[in-house]
Amino acid sequence: MNTPVAHEADFDTAPGLLDGAKTLELTAERCDLAYWFTEVAQGTLRGRGVSGHTGDAEIPAFMKEPGPLREAMVLELGYRSLAEEIATRLLAHYVDRAPGIPEMEFYATQMIDEARHARVFRNHLVELGMPEKTLVADIEEMAADYRRRVLAPVEEFTLDIVRDQGDFAGGVAVFTIVIEGVLAPAAELSERKWDRLDPAAAELSRTAAIDEIRHLAVGSSLMRDHLIAHPEYRPRLMEILRAGRELWDRVPDREFVLHREELFQQGMEQHADAVGDYEVWPGRKMLDTTPEERYDTAERWTDEMAEVRMEYMGLADAVGILSGQG
Repeated sequence: MNTPVAHEADFDTAPGLLDGAKTLELTAERCDLAYWFTEVAQGTLRGRGVSGHTGDAEIPAFMKEPGPLREAMVLELGYRSLAEEIATRLLAHYVDRAPGIPEMEFYATQMIDEARHARVFRNHLVELGMPEKTLVADIEEMAADYRRRVLAPVEEFTLDIVRDQGDFAGGVAVFTIVIEGVLAPAAELSERKWDRLDPAAAELSRTAAIDEIRHLAVGSSLMRDHLIAHPEYRPRLMEILRAGRELWDRVPDREFVLHREELFQQGMEQHADAVGDYEVWPGRKMLDTTPEERYDTAERWTDEMAEVRMEYMGLADAVGILSGQG
């Protein structure tokens, strides 16, 4: 008989990424190695450990055919796999700098989570027909400009704080507030928009989102507790948040996202029968949305989520910084 899985880790009962990131409270002490083995490896990933989705999750034949829809998926998962690989390598420094066992164990599990995400995103491209033997090299070639212009500045910013300056708390802020806090809404949108067009991709995105909820919740609790214990750290944190905001204002992420959203738009319209009346969010049929609307909605979700998480961390006065108004 299977032991019940914690609701926030259960594939069927866990909240969506946005709701979970806004409301769930988790600590590093709770999300230790034992939690990861029982609730994640034997819970979230039960039956999904290899590919991130169950064996009977559908991959429609049209997703394996050349065209704008498949190209949009290749770009999306190719870029995301590379970002997750970089995140995995960055997190090794968090494990090294962790001030205690709970933090060390949690970031060791997050490092495994991000490595798994990179793997399942790559592997889904193989499921869509990309050659496995040259996949890593093909992704690196395809994403070279994205890596140089978007990912490299973020990587350098993070390394400077957590590795070079040895500021673990600052590193937690960067990952929780700047990196994952900004990227989470786009991940939520990905899960929703592929629901009818590639159910297998939507399912593996769901498993990744459940992980991201945990990362955001624990990172937020670590930041809150650090500020309570060390109120003198607040000016330093504000400095990091302003630098992080300036960083995201500089990197041309919108350019890359809108390009693949335009391809998705073309492909979605070609396969409108598969989409039908599906609502990508309540009251809005996906077929009626535009690339700009989807991007802008994800940005609005970012602001809404940031406001809730920042208040939880005791940083309500810093919300304007992340929204570009402070």
